[in-house]
Amino acid sequence: MKRSKILIGISSIMLVAALLIGCATTEQESYTLEAAPDGTITIFHTNDTHSRVVEDKYAGMGFAKIATIIEEAEATGNPTLYVDAGDTFHGQTFATLTKGESIVKVLNTVGLDFLTPGNHDFNYGYDRLLKLSELADFNIISANTSRNGTQDFTPAYIVEKAGYRIGIFGLSTPETYYKTHPNNVAGVTFSNPITMAQMMVDTLQDQVHLIVALGHIGIDEASEYTSIKILEEVEGIDLFVDGHSHSVLEGGMMVGETLLVQTGDYDKNLGKVTITFESGEPTLSAELISKEEAKDVEPHAEVAAMISTINEELELITSVEVGESAVVLEGARQYVRTGETNLGNLVTDAMIEETGADVAITNGGGIRDSIDVGPITVKEIITVFPFGNYIVAKEVTGAEILEALEFGVRNYPDTEGGFPHIGGMAFTFDPSQEPLSRVTSLTIQGTPVDTEATYVLATNDFMAAGGDGYSMFADNPILGEYDALDMVLERYLEKHSPVAPEVEGRIIAE
Repeated sequence: MKRSKILIGISSIMLVAALLIGCATTEQESYTLEAAPDGTITIFHTNDTHSRVVEDKYAGMGFAKIATIIEEAEATGNPTLYVDAGDTFHGQTFATLTKGESIVKVLNTVGLDFLTPGNHDFNYGYDRLLKLSELADFNIISANTSRNGTQDFTPAYIVEKAGYRIGIFGLSTPETYYKTHPNNVAGVTFSNPITMAQMMVDTLQDQVHLIVALGHIGIDEASEYTSIKILEEVEGIDLFVDGHSHSVLEGGMMVGETLLVQTGDYDKNLGKVTITFESGEPTLSAELISKEEAKDVEPHAEVAAMISTINEELELITSVEVGESAVVLEGARQYVRTGETNLGNLVTDAMIEETGADVAITNGGGIRDSIDVGPITVKEIITVFPFGNYIVAKEVTGAEILEALEFGVRNYPDTEGGFPHIGGMAFTFDPSQEPLSRVTSLTIQGTPVDTEATYVLATNDFMAAGGDGYSMFADNPILGEYDALDMVLERYLEKHSPVAPEVEGRIIAE
């Protein structure tokens, strides 16, 4: 799917942006803007898909259906754009096994126009993201990202379509400093997005009919910068397509004179913004096309074929041996959801080694299979961890750890997806006591827990956000975000094989 358009990379914007790093600028060339014709433009948008390209029960509609919806809109004759607000190249093994290249191939086939990188798009390192931009038929844009004084991503473009000039610029969250591994962004500067947004508007406003900000910023009130804060400070942006906070904004949100939109995550919704020009003035309206609404959409044959071809190629990669086990690594449902297992211990040890955390906790429901004695392949690891969950380090108190463990064993001996598997600590509990009052002892690194002290906890992103009911962690400060569990376990096995973990009494029912 290729769509005709004229792109003008704004070199003057690059010079203006350079002010933030102490470089000189030049005068902006004058431009006479003709009135916009009456008519309609449609902008489709996604965010935080985390490489969920295939429709399944855990994700959304899949990119083959997205491609069909966009193509059908194009058939009406009205100009369209498709943009993505980041956290796109990383998440599922479909992406991680090729370090994002498989996602680029899919998006090239769908016909993406613009993408602004989210924090997880830097997970393979800055240089790899640059390489992906070279492979992409779409434009990766970020006005506030530079490395060692150089802006490698074009800050903004002007798109000319059917008499309309649309200025679009990108913004990446400064939280990327700690929401990817620090080594991935060494030497990288994420400038103040409010300051940069104002510079972009100042440069674009006399040259275009519509200004679009494409930002991986989010509306989480705990963040220093949010898209709402940007729009409260910066006038002149007509549309802000947002990501990062995984927020579902039905119909969008008006902030001043700007329409702010976001779809949620995992392509569960496809965003659609309709822009109608009358007498040169735009009127904007937003809607979300849900997975349920798209259930009868025919998947786009070319995109579906591309995904199928990539999956066949990945079979060669998943057959690679990455380690060896001298024992059966127990991951059967009836065991991981009721008690300690050697696989749970192996995984949490790997989490601690990866992050340097004091303790680790992961949910039994996230462990989906066992691994037999002998060589271990990439495919076996993926089977154990099929969800693409990544590791998050948070600062927590001893009291919160105790609360979490009480919560995790509240339904014992019933099978429970939230049953905790732990590293760096050990606890005992009495099932005869009332739920939430069962833990009788807890040690951290061999020392009784100090309920008032703070510890570094490694967990998965699902639990970090309150998944499986672990709400006690949801609002705690994030200290770092790391690779997916399957990738971390793969590295651990490569380093330590052959492994022979044991059930060692980390969790004891008295």
